[in-house]
Amino acid sequence: MTTYTARPIGPVALKELRSVDDAGRAVAPVIDDEGGAPLRCCLRRSEPGERIALVSYAPLRRWAAQTGAEPGAYDEQGPVFIHAQECAGPDGDGLAFTNSHRVLRRYSADGRILGGRHVRAPEEFEDAFRKAFDDPAVALVHVRAVEYGCFLYEVRRP
Repeated sequence: MTTYTARPIGPVALKELRSVDDAGRAVAPVIDDEGGAPLRCCLRRSEPGERIALVSYAPLRRWAAQTGAEPGAYDEQGPVFIHAQECAGPDGDGLAFTNSHRVLRRYSADGRILGGRHVRAPEEFEDAFRKAFDDPAVALVHVRAVEYGCFLYEVRRP
């Protein structure tokens, strides 16, 4: 059995996002009174009282800048929650957000979408990732929420 690891937003991107997000807006941190926000920096849900920020993030754009890919119209940005200050990052495999319906969106090395798969239960993720990476054209997989389409995390080839 292959183990797939969720990749949080990287430290360099987080440092930038904590100042100005990918839409060019200044960050406005808040105290999370209720908790439960899905944090993309440490891949867990926030606790009540934590200082967090909702920022615009462009995951494919940032990956493309590192790899030279040209995602064209597939470049998109959307809202994500992060800690307002540096945090310890994920504890474990970071797959905390795999407990409900998700969409796995596959991308090629040039940043084009190669397809997607709706995953309904946690026990389906291992098989879904394996099948995605069985295709040699797949460079990475984005895991997204079904209900809002929000980016949750990225998985790359093991």
